[in-house]
Amino acid sequence: MSRAPRPGRLALADIARLGAVGLRSRPLRVFLSALGIAIGIGAMVAVVGISTSSRAELDRTLDRLGTNLLTVMPGRTVSGEDAKLPVEATAMVGRIGPVESVAATGQVKGYVYRNDHVPIGQTGSISVLAAHQDLPETVGATMYTGSWLTPATRAYPAVVLGSRAATRLDIVTPGVRVWLAGRWFSVVGVLDPVPLAPELDSAALIGWESAQTYAGFDGHPTTVYARATESQVAAVRAVLGATANPRAPNEVAVSRPSDALAAKQATDDALTALLLGLGAVALLVGGVGVANTMVISVLERRTEIGLRRSLGATRGHIRVQFLTESLILAGIGGGGGIVLGVLATGGYALTQGWPTVVPAWATAGGLGATVLIGALAGLYPALRASRMAPAHALAGS
Repeated sequence: MSRAPRPGRLALADIARLGAVGLRSRPLRVFLSALGIAIGIGAMVAVVGISTSSRAELDRTLDRLGTNLLTVMPGRTVSGEDAKLPVEATAMVGRIGPVESVAATGQVKGYVYRNDHVPIGQTGSISVLAAHQDLPETVGATMYTGSWLTPATRAYPAVVLGSRAATRLDIVTPGVRVWLAGRWFSVVGVLDPVPLAPELDSAALIGWESAQTYAGFDGHPTTVYARATESQVAAVRAVLGATANPRAPNEVAVSRPSDALAAKQATDDALTALLLGLGAVALLVGGVGVANTMVISVLERRTEIGLRRSLGATRGHIRVQFLTESLILAGIGGGGGIVLGVLATGGYALTQGWPTVVPAWATAGGLGATVLIGALAGLYPALRASRMAPAHALAGS
């Protein structure tokens, strides 16, 4: 008694060729279906890449500026009124052993205007601060143009503008005059943005002696900046309040600016999670598009299915063929999406001056999502195609 011949097995090359032939016959539909996958994968890769690049820029900024800067500010009294730091606060903080440098700013009662014809109320939210000469070195500030206050200019009516203050006053170069605290001051420089002391960006900074001479400054600092040895930051932070104001240490607020930058990054991470959710929705829509394309393909190709079954193709052959088509279709979209995501990340990072970083797990996750979507989207159409009887499929044509 002879045995029935065993059905042949398709080689991987034959399976891939069969899947590709089915897709080449409908290029526009394939493109639109793959586009849905590409948009979802591209959105997810871009969101992760941009978030990671932003975090890398933050790390690079902190490496450049340091995380050892501490600030001391007056808090509130027991009665709820604004407290004041002693005039000697800066000098006392400088006596702490691990403190490497210290500088202070003090709030000056007065405003700065482009000229003496600007109405008093139009201040542009620019504050006037008295500043110590070594402030830039302590907070990591750099000059955009001009120079910082020198021993010659700190006692005279000279002013350095923060980056936003200069923009609001429409001043781009030094050498012009501004109306400050009821008299003319000469602009000698403009600062670059100061990440660790953003309050300086919208300030007009004048010398400590100049503020006392020309603007009625009382000499009480409102912010003391202290650089401590990196390994001793926690210890210095613990004693700063009592050192700056020994009589009322509870009326002193101590902070670490790098913590604020880290908190901002945490906020950005929450937004990233939201955008990833939107990308996942787009990916789901793309998967539905692939499934729809494959179901329609099964209905349109009943004659082909019936003919192949009549010539000896098994149900397994048909399942593999249509599942392969779905995987190739999703793979085209996934590959294109990864390329789009990387390009979007690189383009955005370039415009922001950030390093371009796309984590390997993001691209690997994109490929994994592509395979999963292709398998799920093609499973039902493949099973439906394999269940078609040859006679029924040919009769339906």
